[in-house]
This record gives sequence, structure tokens and C-alpha cells, in this order.
Amino acid sequence: MNRFFTLLITLFILNFSSNLNSQNNDHYTIIVSLDGFRWDYPQIHGTPNLDKMAQKGVSAVMHPSYPASTFPNHYTLITGLVPDHNGIVNNIFWDRANQRQYSMGDSLTRYNRDYYKGEPIWTTAQRQGVKAASIYWVGSDIDIKNSYPTYYKEWADQPRLTFEQRVDTALAMLNKKEDDRPRLITLYMDEPDASGHHFGPTGQETKLMVNHIDSLIGRLIEGIEKLPFSDKVNLIVTADHGMTYVSKERFININDYLKPSWYERAVGNNPTSIFAGKENQDSIFQALSKIDHIKVYRKNKVPKNLKYGTNPNIGDIVVIPACGWQFGFKPSPNVGAHGYDPSYPDMQVIFFAFGPDFKENYKGKTFDNTAIYPLLAHLLGVQPAPNDGRFKQVKSFLIKK
Repeated sequence: MNRFFTLLITLFILNFSSNLNSQNNDHYTIIVSLDGFRWDYPQIHGTPNLDKMAQKGVSAVMHPSYPASTFPNHYTLITGLVPDHNGIVNNIFWDRANQRQYSMGDSLTRYNRDYYKGEPIWTTAQRQGVKAASIYWVGSDIDIKNSYPTYYKEWADQPRLTFEQRVDTALAMLNKKEDDRPRLITLYMDEPDASGHHFGPTGQETKLMVNHIDSLIGRLIEGIEKLPFSDKVNLIVTADHGMTYVSKERFININDYLKPSWYERAVGNNPTSIFAGKENQDSIFQALSKIDHIKVYRKNKVPKNLKYGTNPNIGDIVVIPACGWQFGFKPSPNVGAHGYDPSYPDMQVIFFAFGPDFKENYKGKTFDNTAIYPLLAHLLGVQPAPNDGRFKQVKSFLIKK
């Protein structure tokens, strides 16, 4: 009995100490996502402010999750779950159970919380007494698990904040009185993605946008440095996916190889999910297996490294183009695209971080973006929800305490 009582007391003390440490953690974390910011843009286009971040803190290359697209990966970043597990398996996908199409541009499906699995970091934080704020991050204006960030912006509200206003809004949140101040801020910028699509990753217009975005990071850093508690603020700058060149000459038309009667529907690109009855799946697989520049898989045979194929809203046949190639009904009018296998360098993204918890002038190893969620939980001193991330991938970035 005495041993049992001693064990209970020990567990209580450990639990109390853990909670106390979490409550006493007075550091703040801002994470900024620059949509479509490829890992080598700093070398190609010049980014003096991100370079300063590398000198003051940590820099690394980060692998997105598959598919390397905006909604799937932004939701991965704040849940730690790969798209196959977080429910957002592509920017556009077919909802098999409800017989409808989810699209990031369709308000009826985009704001339906049933599609969003896992637990966003702001919910994790607030459940444990830590205030959070978000400026346009995917999922932050959706009632996921009956929860929103303490402070957030509605993407649908017009006019939308300019990039400068987004930076200033984040700084204003840090200037709130201490009891109202969020300790986590997630901030989204929808560039240089659009520029990369329209002008290509090395286009002059993309360079100008990268330079502009970098100047805004400088504006954010200057604002942080003016805070009376600047030595308590961690800043992370990263992205969702990279960008590569595409062309109409590198397009494979589904109608040239498949009979319409063979499948019920083909949805999305990069990858394309083909939904078909069992009687036609062999014909589809055989017809597409002969084509160069694409890989075709049965749903349960998608390569394990992609971690894709268990979600019910992924098609029976999955078509994955080689980097720079397109498959579907018509080629994109853009010259830049993403969504490809994250092992392609063009899909990989930046990671910069500095602040009281990060090492100085440290070059980290390439890691998976699922590690961001447990990293944020660690910085906030909260217990993470179940996730796919491996904190050990980023542990070396941190100052040992």
C-alpha cells in the first residue's frame, strides 16, 4: 500500500511539474508560411533578410508531404498529419461517401469541418491554456473540433489584408497587454506562389515578388526587435511546397488512353484519382502503365514513402506525373506548377528560425514538414495530440536546456 501511495504522489508531482513548466513558459512563437517558396529561392533571387535569419539562427531544407500542394500541406504543418491522414488529400478531391467534390475554392466544402481531421496546433495550445492567433492560415477560420484560434481573420472577408497589414497585425497582437497576448501566431502569405505559377520559378516577376516578401520578413524582424520582450520571441519562416516549370508540350491527355466508360470520374491533377469499378481497374492500370513520364498505382500500392493511399477519398487508381509533366483533360495555362513527389528538389522548401530556443548560425539536416507540429508544441510547452511527426528530426535545431 505504501509503495502504491508513493507511486501516486510521484506521478502527481511529475504531472504538476510538467503543467507548471508549460504555464511558466513565457516565450512566443510566430510561424510564417510563404506559399510556394522553393528552398533555393534565396540563392536564385537574393533574400538578405532570410540570410540574416540563417546567421542568427537555424536554416534547413524541408520536405513537404505528398501531394506537394497548398491546402494539404498547410493543414499538415499545423496538425503534424500527412494529407492521407489529415483528410485534405488534395486541393480538389472527390468525397466518395457524399458523392460531391471538395474544392479549396468552394465555400460549401472548404468550410465543412468534417473534412478536417486531427487537431490544429492552436486547438492543442488553447486546450492547455495558451492563447493563439492566426492570420489566414488554412483551417483557422473553420470550426474544427468546435474551436477557432483566440484571434483569427476570415479569408472570405473583403478587402483582404495586404501583406504589409498582415505583418503589422501580427506585431499588434504581440503589443497587446500580457494577459491578452497570444503566445502563438500563424501567419500566411499567398506569394510567391501566384508569381511562380504565372511567370515560372526563375522569372523576373517571381524574383521581384521574392524580394518584396523578403523585405516584409525584414519588417517583421524589425518590429520584433522593438518589443520590450524581443529576447523571448521565436520566429519561424517556411513554406508549403516548391515550384517547377511545366508546358503544354509535356502534357498527357487521359482521353488518348482511357475509354470514358471505364471509369466513373477522374478528379484532380498531381495526382489524379481515378474512381472505377473493379471490372475496369485492370484495363485502366494496363493502359496507363505503358506511358512514359507518369507512374500509375492501385490505391493500396502507392509507394510507402509517399504515405498516400489509405484515405477513402483517394481514387482506386492513382496517377502520378514525373516532375514537370501533366496528366489530365487539359494542360494548365500556367508555366509553373507543384504537387509532385516531395523527393524532387523543385518541390522542397525553406526553413529559417531564430529566437531564444534556437541555435545560432546552425545548418540543419533536411526534414519532413510533419515535424513542425511537434516542434511548435515543444516551443509552447504543451502536450501534442497524436501526429505523424518526428520531433527528433528537428531537436538538434534547439538549444539544449
